[in-house]
Amino acid sequence: MGGGCSVDRRNLDEIGQKAAKKRTLVAALFIFILMPATILFSTLVLDGARYMITSLLIVIYTMVPFFMIYEKRKPKAREVVIIAMMTAITVAAQLFFHVTVPIQIGTAMIIISGVALGPEAGFMVGALGRFVCNFYMGQGPWSPWQMFCWGLLGFLAGLTFNKVTVKNRYEEINGEGEFSGAALEERKSRVFRVVMGPVMCVFFGIVVAYITYIFVPGKDTTFWGWRVYAFGALGLLVGALLQRKRMPVDSISLTVFTLFTTVIIYGGIMNIAAMFTSSGLPGSDISFNTLRMLYISGLPYDLYHGITAAVSIFVIGNPMIEKLERIKIKYGIYR
Repeated sequence: MGGGCSVDRRNLDEIGQKAAKKRTLVAALFIFILMPATILFSTLVLDGARYMITSLLIVIYTMVPFFMIYEKRKPKAREVVIIAMMTAITVAAQLFFHVTVPIQIGTAMIIISGVALGPEAGFMVGALGRFVCNFYMGQGPWSPWQMFCWGLLGFLAGLTFNKVTVKNRYEEINGEGEFSGAALEERKSRVFRVVMGPVMCVFFGIVVAYITYIFVPGKDTTFWGWRVYAFGALGLLVGALLQRKRMPVDSISLTVFTLFTTVIIYGGIMNIAAMFTSSGLPGSDISFNTLRMLYISGLPYDLYHGITAAVSIFVIGNPMIEKLERIKIKYGIYR
């Protein structure tokens, strides 16, 4: 009897893993092909005039991979509620700090959602959260771009961090909800070993960017521009591939991931969006020179965005992920 149960459990795990890979593949196709094509069509062909329709299309796109979770069973209210809860908390936190202290805590909440709930749910929380936020902060041609960028951060966070590590956390925690001394020391050493890989990749990417600026400056008058984003993104990609599914869920890893992805991914894409959405204004056009100037002028804001989001996730990241994991275990919510 026991052997039969273990075989059935293994079969269910294999089926679940295959379904998760299928969902992730579909989500990747939607995120990296269909959504950018839709946004560019709306921006270039429709001049951004139908941005609300484009925003709604992005919301629909995010739902397709998410609802694939329920292709062989009915969705449970508890599973949908946790997504709605994280979206509502993200919107409320972002709006509160928007009118009080300009801290980008919403970005931190998106990454937390992706780590705790998975890449598909992370993208949905990001896209829906930005869509709702902009009803208060202002809708416009930039809305689909912001929805895509926020969702992308949640999706990448869900792909990058190791879910097995999250599970093992609770095997290491003692009855009082704290890590034992040996477990904590082992986790700290593992964290620095794993995190240094992506950090060094980004660092060497920036060094290569500076070398290209020294020997092939082109029309650039400063190093701080598109090279930081382009070579930083290349280094981030190499680092993510090297450490895929090995990143532990802890304050250091979350902080480093948030800083780099916010500055390089979010900032890099939104600077391109600024060029497209402002191309109809006097004195603006779509050109590499315009993009170069946007990257130079946008870098201080992107750094501020990344630093405040990283500080936020350093403070609230671990506690919130632990709470969400406990909720998932208590109510049997697994994806």
